Amino acid sequence: MNISRVSALAVVLACLAPGPPLHAAMPWPGSGLSQLVKAYGPAVVHIGVERPSAPARRFSDRWFFPLPSAQPQPAEADESSLGTGFLVSADGLILTNAHVVARGTQITVKLPDRREFNARLVGLDAVADVALLKIDAVGLPTVRIGEPSSVEAGDGVVAIGSPYGFGNSVTAGIVSAKGRLLPGAEYMQFLQTDVPINPGNSGGPLFNLRGEVIGINSRIYSRSGGYQGLSFAIPIDTAMRIKDQLLSTGTVTRGRIGVSVQEVGQALADTFRLSRPAGALVNYVEPRGAASAGGLRPGDVILSVQGRDVVQAADALGFIAEQVPGETIRLKVWRERSEQVLEMRVDGFDTPRLPATVPGVASAPSRLGFAVRPLSPAERQFLHVEGGLLVQRVNAAASRAGVQPGDLILALNGQHIDSAQALVQELDGTDGAAALLVQRGGTRIFVPICARAGMPRC
Repeated sequence: MNISRVSALAVVLACLAPGPPLHAAMPWPGSGLSQLVKAYGPAVVHIGVERPSAPARRFSDRWFFPLPSAQPQPAEADESSLGTGFLVSADGLILTNAHVVARGTQITVKLPDRREFNARLVGLDAVADVALLKIDAVGLPTVRIGEPSSVEAGDGVVAIGSPYGFGNSVTAGIVSAKGRLLPGAEYMQFLQTDVPINPGNSGGPLFNLRGEVIGINSRIYSRSGGYQGLSFAIPIDTAMRIKDQLLSTGTVTRGRIGVSVQEVGQALADTFRLSRPAGALVNYVEPRGAASAGGLRPGDVILSVQGRDVVQAADALGFIAEQVPGETIRLKVWRERSEQVLEMRVDGFDTPRLPATVPGVASAPSRLGFAVRPLSPAERQFLHVEGGLLVQRVNAAASRAGVQPGDLILALNGQHIDSAQALVQELDGTDGAAALLVQRGGTRIFVPICARAGMPRC
């Protein structure tokens, strides 16, 4: 055997030699991952949801929320769906996805020990796709909460959930990337993994190999509706902040300043004479918004928010969203080849800016039972629409009428709607029933509502 062949064989053998096991850093003796599952699997619950029937949803061939596809049913039938959640307190607080429980008329939680409970919805945040449930029990098993910022690409991760109803199914993989941005979710930086996630896994925990939850499994990238190697999880620190707000107030508030931003690539960095491609380039400023009042202009590059460096565009929006509406924030921006500091007052993310002189503007949306906001330029471009109002929260009456969080209101009684003011004005001239044209997923449907007293039907 010649020397070159011996060297090649040595290289192959070295590559095949067993390295340290993936669970070497875990505090689990011997059997590794099985001990993680035994320790925290009992805190992962199966969620069943009954909701009023609705037209079957169509999902695009790219982005798929992992929900079972609803089959056409009789008009009076209820739809049922399933998902996963996990216990974060021994007295029955459960985190899951908002899309798992939205519009639910009855939510049932089944523990791995086969005990079943009716759950109460404490609150949900459709923007971040996080919901908090409560069951009446004590002494329940709970998960441990980890720190997503310590996760690195290549780290091993484990998911436990109920794919297609098969409770407490375990899958494993690695973190593929951090800070992943998805269309229509510019305020969230997801953890991307290759963990097999399928319909029914929604809302389940993503564990690191120390047995700590670092994310909530939320989305998959799929052309078929099933697993294709790309799964996305909401970082658990974001979810826990939302949980605390829902628990204390029942709602979630976010800061916004009324801008649209884009990434700064090398070519743009060279154009603006930046030392490196980083920051958030402002490409639109809402008239009369907080950013406009604070002096921010299109063409400015946001370098930091409250002293926190902006590396990618979503950092700026995310840092601002964490601020309390009404507070003043400091932005460091790059303008005309030099740094400047701007101060501005933060608006509320969920509250459209409306002229105070228009009577009834603030109260009419709540009278109907749903809260709306205008679309940002980026959202209009992504959805291929010229305008509309995004439904963010609904009460029970609006839910019974068929209005859902995430609906895009396009018109009322045939009149184009692109602002809350226009919606109110059209409603003021309506006597009795009104027809909302909404875009839901890939379809457009009419939803009949009553313009009087927030009733679902007249």
